Amino acid sequence: MLFEEIIVGPIHSRRLGTSLGVNVLPTQKKYCSFNCIYCECGWNEIDTRVQVPFNDRKEIKANLIKWCEQNNEEQRAKVDSITFSGNGEPTLHPEILGIVEDVLEVRQKYMPMAKTTILTNSTVLGKVDVWKALHLIDNPLLKIDAGTERMYKLISKPVSADFEEIKENIIRFGKDCIIQTMLLRGENDGEKIDNTVDSEFIPYMEVVRKTNPREVMFYSLDRIPPAKHLIKVEKQELEHFADKIRSLGIKASTY
Repeated sequence: MLFEEIIVGPIHSRRLGTSLGVNVLPTQKKYCSFNCIYCECGWNEIDTRVQVPFNDRKEIKANLIKWCEQNNEEQRAKVDSITFSGNGEPTLHPEILGIVEDVLEVRQKYMPMAKTTILTNSTVLGKVDVWKALHLIDNPLLKIDAGTERMYKLISKPVSADFEEIKENIIRFGKDCIIQTMLLRGENDGEKIDNTVDSEFIPYMEVVRKTNPREVMFYSLDRIPPAKHLIKVEKQELEHFADKIRSLGIKASTY
């Protein structure tokens, strides 16, 4: 499923409530440094090392203002989160810092009660502008789905990203972030997928412990994934893993 507009929704989000999406990425193709086996946008069709036309910064701001002016104060007040997500990895946009600043300006004028959120896979967290942008956001959701490099590669299928660097940057971000993690089991390309076993979850917990994030969000499959042999981890079991995080003194939620 691809988002064909710059401003999407509002839609109901399991984690964020009523979410108004901001898609900074191409509207016709997924553009991501990961090729996750569960991604609702499907498989990558274009290489992130190839230059593509991103949505224009001025056009993004204009579209957000247009949406705000087409909806009255009561409707705008229903928005819980203005969320950067879209067709891939939003922090790949070369002007992400300026776009975040624009959105914050519009938010302050039209929807001051709404939070701002970025969903990121943390692959370019080391870039100065990305680091600054994420620190301006109310809810920086940093994704990590595995505690070992092997499972990380099986689940996330990175185009070009270093697992150790991602872990280090998330840990460096620390208490200001929210960690989001998909828990799942199954099989893909003849490889067993399971990030819930002790050999995977214990090293994952160590990353969480060192990060000491504001919160950890666990979720599982909600839509049909591109990899066909994956199994959803049900809510009751998600709570089991959330309790392990809570034992560290860290807030954990399940969706």
